Amino acid sequence: MHNPHGEISCFARWGRCEATRMLLADQGQEWTEDVVTGEIWQKGDLKKLCVFGQLPRFQDGDFILHQSNAILRYLARNHGLYGQDAREATLLDMVNDGVEDLRIKYGRLIYQNYENGKAEYIEALPGQLRPFENLLAQNDGGKGFIVGKKISFADYNLLDLLHNHLVLAPDCLASFPLLAGYVQRLNARPLLKAYLESDAHKQRPINGNGKQ
Repeated sequence: MHNPHGEISCFARWGRCEATRMLLADQGQEWTEDVVTGEIWQKGDLKKLCVFGQLPRFQDGDFILHQSNAILRYLARNHGLYGQDAREATLLDMVNDGVEDLRIKYGRLIYQNYENGKAEYIEALPGQLRPFENLLAQNDGGKGFIVGKKISFADYNLLDLLHNHLVLAPDCLASFPLLAGYVQRLNARPLLKAYLESDAHKQRPINGNGKQ
């Protein structure tokens, strides 16, 4: 199995890199980071090298990849984090698409409508989280992972998004006992716990504009 020692090019925040960092840390992998400042990005040279004109960028040897979900899936294939068969892999794709839908809504709130939209967003949040609680309930009674019997790339992505929302709305999982237990359980995985307690994680802002 190929174990990439990757370099992540990203901004100095959790952003869309954090699920990748969590996956690598929990899988005992080392990686390096090229932290891109706003000043460097504004110069435009790096942006021209990015396929879709955006970060993150992941490099494994001479293989360069863009788009955070593609990076997660690449690492998932290399580390056995894509389910045990085609059916599980497809369910993981479905879950990850659901995570992406909510991440986009979260991003719109943070960057476009934080002051005026926060209360309404939090009020609607239970409806956005309920599907993930239901999916957990359908998999071993919610005692394990989102799909199947092993952790997957979708678990890291969902966990990261739940971390974001627990900062935004600390009580958002109060009515979702399975999701609350899931977060605690994954956070307690030894290598992931060490990463989440590290300065590298804790000292990065969540978003680029200071809102959280």
